[in-house]
Amino acid sequence: MSAPLADRLRPRSLDDIVGQKHLLGKDKPLRKIIESGIIPNLIFYGPSGVGKTTLANYIAQKTNRTFKKLNGTTASTADIKEVFQSTDTLLGLNGVLLYLDEIQYFNKKQQQTLLEYIENGKITLIASTTENPYFYVYNAILSRSTVFEFKSVEPVEIEKAVLRGIDFLSDEMGVEIEIDDESVTHIATACGGDVRKAMNAVELSVLASSEKDGKRVVTYETVDELTQKSAVRYDKDGDEHYDIVSAYQKSMRGSDPDAAIHYLARLLEAGDLPSACRRLMVCAAEDVGLAYPSLLPIVNACVDMAMKVGLPEARIPLADAVIMVCNAPKSISGITAIDKAISDVRAGRGGPIPRQLQNKHYDGEDNQNKGQFYKYPHSYPNHYVEQQYLPDSLRDVKYYEYSDNKNEQAFKSYWEKIKNDK
Repeated sequence: MSAPLADRLRPRSLDDIVGQKHLLGKDKPLRKIIESGIIPNLIFYGPSGVGKTTLANYIAQKTNRTFKKLNGTTASTADIKEVFQSTDTLLGLNGVLLYLDEIQYFNKKQQQTLLEYIENGKITLIASTTENPYFYVYNAILSRSTVFEFKSVEPVEIEKAVLRGIDFLSDEMGVEIEIDDESVTHIATACGGDVRKAMNAVELSVLASSEKDGKRVVTYETVDELTQKSAVRYDKDGDEHYDIVSAYQKSMRGSDPDAAIHYLARLLEAGDLPSACRRLMVCAAEDVGLAYPSLLPIVNACVDMAMKVGLPEARIPLADAVIMVCNAPKSISGITAIDKAISDVRAGRGGPIPRQLQNKHYDGEDNQNKGQFYKYPHSYPNHYVEQQYLPDSLRDVKYYEYSDNKNEQAFKSYWEKIKNDK
């Protein structure tokens, strides 16, 4: 029993593989390819524990090929060459299927070496990655492979694997195992779509349970204790991180407090307090902005408090701030204005600063119209006087447009009255 349960309990047919029905269901392309027995180079892309390795093992058995496995985090170019050399032995008689896990960790040179060996057809490559292959895999390998995206497995599917795991352990240990439906559902739900995590939880729960009346009884309390936080799927440098923070900010922007609080919880459970705070402040400025400018110092104070007290108490001021951002009126007039201005600056549109705004108070002998000519607004009624502030080439440009929220419309009405009374 040294190998994990997930490795000992390998499926005997495609129908035994839980989840991935979009790939392995009846008449789906990947299923048809596997059943044909003619396997091209494949790249499996998706989160861990969703069946990528399991399916690669099954394909090797189905096609009667020698299965070789390497991991991109530890394998070297010499390891690739060794796999290639095995194609000229009896082991490689029917061809070799190389399963390369975490291919994104191979550098360009290693991937180029791999390319040489899959070109002649003696090695069929199945590579897996938890990161987007179009960003991390050498383009020449991508062009010679077919990419299939694996999804997190739904709890209802994982329940099937949990029950199979219980039956397998019962046979292996020679003892009846009793587990209630609530515990099965809890394991399937708490694993976060990761079948391997679910299998680990099954095995640990069984091993940690006591025998009673000739049975090994798995209680809900044992299951609950051994699946704590197992549903948190997160990698601060991976796609999952960027998906969560993106959903977090978009939910606040979309004024959905329930969704925003959910993604905040996922960030906090993963311990990523900095991302939770940073995106919250950005959203307050970018998406609420001038519609409710007094919210900015409030959010800043909540973030400051959260950083000072740390987790778990940080969740309280952050939840308050997230809900306020969701419920606040929205305006992007500020970010729209600055982005337009930056675009002009980058394009070289500008020109000399108007003389009345310059910091010098004297003129050279070549200036025929000497004088600063600056009008101090506070010396005029309502602290306003009309004068040119933009450079000549941009004097009629409008970067800022009043949004239709109550706050900005009040600003607009005020200034229209002041400027029309001049």
